[in-house]
Amino acid sequence: MKVYKYGANVDTDVIIPARHLNDPSPAALASHCMEDIDPDFASTVEAGDIIVAGPNFGCGSSREHAPLAIKSCGVKCVIAPSFARIFYRNSINIGFPIVECPQAAQEIQAGDQVEVDFATGVITDVTQGKTWQAAPFPEFINGIIQSGGLLNSLKARGVAK
Repeated sequence: MKVYKYGANVDTDVIIPARHLNDPSPAALASHCMEDIDPDFASTVEAGDIIVAGPNFGCGSSREHAPLAIKSCGVKCVIAPSFARIFYRNSINIGFPIVECPQAAQEIQAGDQVEVDFATGVITDVTQGKTWQAAPFPEFINGIIQSGGLLNSLKARGVAK
């Protein structure tokens, strides 16, 4: 999985600019994802690629569209030292994994081939031959992600219709 790397404080207005929220369909959001800091992102990202960023990824507004735009591009996950709490929650709610690992986020470079084992929290940079240990998701969060989001998880447990 190829890495796209960004700096600190990437906010939700950069992830999906507000001018593109008129059509909230996943495909439309994906087509404009990251365009203000990386105009080629949406046209070059491939399913399974990974975003690595600096601290406070997803800061700014509480719009749920930001993690949905990234997920809809086919990105496997985001690795960063920290995430804005509302972005973190919105990501889990839609079943999109985000991984906090400061050392990996600092050392992984753009273009590296990286693999993430969500069950163990092990991040492997195949290009550099390095591994890092992130905290694996707690069982209940992993269940939400595996179900494809909070609503699907609740439906599977018979709590929602």
